[in-house]
Amino acid sequence: MNAKKYRPFPQPAMQTREWPSKRIEKAPIWCSVDLRDGNQALIDPMGIETKLAYFDLLVKIGFKEIEICFPSASDTEFDFCRRLIEENHIPEDVTIQVLCQAREHLIRRTMDAIKWAPHVIFHIYNSTSPAQRKYTFGKSKEEIIQIAVEGVKCIKECMKDLSEDERKRIRLEYSPESFSMTEIDYAIEICEAVKKEWGTSKDNKIIFNLPTTVECYTANVYADSIEYFAKHITDRENVIISTHCHNDRGTGVASCELGLLAGADRVEGCLFGNGERTGNLDIVTVALNMFSEGVDPELDFSDLPEIADAYQEFTKMDISPRSPYAGGLAYTALSGGHQDAIAKGLAARAKMAEDSVWDVPYLLIDPKDIGRKYEGIIRINSQSGKGGASFILEHNYGYSIPKAMQPAIGDLIKSESDKAQRELKPEEILGFFEHQWLLNKEKLSIVDFASTQLEGNKDSGAPEHVSCRGVINYAGKQISIGGSGNGPLDAFVSSLAKTELPKFNIVAFHEHSIGQGSDTSAIAYVQIAREDGKKIWGVGKSSNVGRAGIEAVVSALNQ
Repeated sequence: MNAKKYRPFPQPAMQTREWPSKRIEKAPIWCSVDLRDGNQALIDPMGIETKLAYFDLLVKIGFKEIEICFPSASDTEFDFCRRLIEENHIPEDVTIQVLCQAREHLIRRTMDAIKWAPHVIFHIYNSTSPAQRKYTFGKSKEEIIQIAVEGVKCIKECMKDLSEDERKRIRLEYSPESFSMTEIDYAIEICEAVKKEWGTSKDNKIIFNLPTTVECYTANVYADSIEYFAKHITDRENVIISTHCHNDRGTGVASCELGLLAGADRVEGCLFGNGERTGNLDIVTVALNMFSEGVDPELDFSDLPEIADAYQEFTKMDISPRSPYAGGLAYTALSGGHQDAIAKGLAARAKMAEDSVWDVPYLLIDPKDIGRKYEGIIRINSQSGKGGASFILEHNYGYSIPKAMQPAIGDLIKSESDKAQRELKPEEILGFFEHQWLLNKEKLSIVDFASTQLEGNKDSGAPEHVSCRGVINYAGKQISIGGSGNGPLDAFVSSLAKTELPKFNIVAFHEHSIGQGSDTSAIAYVQIAREDGKKIWGVGKSSNVGRAGIEAVVSALNQ
């Protein structure tokens, strides 16, 4: 690890900077480069049919500018461009973008590819960094500028044979490739030369794409570079400044966002950050970051799982479970404290108006806004808290666990997760809960039970009451029981008090229904207190409301 072989890249000399005090308040111009920059980075590049399907997906999301290919690179790329045009895949409000090096034969081939396209951005580039000038081309600054200018001249020469209407449909984008490693004043100088050759106007703005071809410095330095460029380029009102961030340092999103604060108008990137090496900018993250602050990104990610599935099918690339927004674990809480806070926040949210300001702890946005579901928010392992398992039981299976009972359930599930040495699935949590509280008949079970409602007598003053009789199995022997009370549950408890069972009192009772229609059952939660002061919970379930409470007492006595 010899750090002496590296040095920081130059930072623009900024006396003052405006970007730190700004906020992103509107969506930029978005340009997807999935079909070109993203595709060239795939181990197995997409075929034409797959690219056509991907193009349709990008249009559906709402991209108005889409870089489709490098037409002069191969026959496949050329043919894809032609099929898009000739088969009318391109909506009238969508502009395709094609990439080309500033070399004459490649430019002429690209011009053939875009014939009759409704709207086109001709994206031309050449490398400008000191290392590229020295090692790749062996040319001076002036000679590199001449390459760019000659490329623009060639495009203009090819356009002479087009009608005026066709010429108006072609816009120019120029990238000083390796902008992030190029001297800032030289980058401005070459862009000025390109702009002078092309010419600009209100109706013919030029796009200057300023890429971190390799992300080589912190995001604030990129912001300084964008602001410096914006303040020093002439004819700024007719210039569109575009970012094209890569992620070599892991801060592509930050560089893009700070670049927008610094004056960029446009963003190039890929869905889920696909691209060379560590990837291009993740447009999904930038767009949904805006959304999380109340800014309409003007891209539709309301069904993000569907988009993610299509992306993975088309590219054969995986989305990391820790990816923002789209990752499988993006809305998962394994920490007990997180689980408890989420459950309480969602419970409070359920009582609010739909458009109330979102403030649920640990969830940046409402998962359902992007097509995610609440069921996966809380998952259970040995680190889970008292509320996590109860949340799963309620939201997946309808059990509304009393708050005072949640620690008992949490302890059980944490113990089972420890034994398994892994996260527990919702169905496993349900199984452990039912085995412990609903199916446990080891000590006590009811063999036979019946109750009778007895009306009161006004003359004698006898109150209305319930009498019961039955047979229970306790500790391996059958015992006949009988008693009375103000209801079936009270009668059952009074009948048990006459037996050898431990003495107890009911100190808490909760009840609710579960299911719908003919499948509706009553769920009862009972907490009993023994003579030694220990409190124990039981749960009962029955299609008979009165019987559910009795089963809950039996459940508690079996704990």
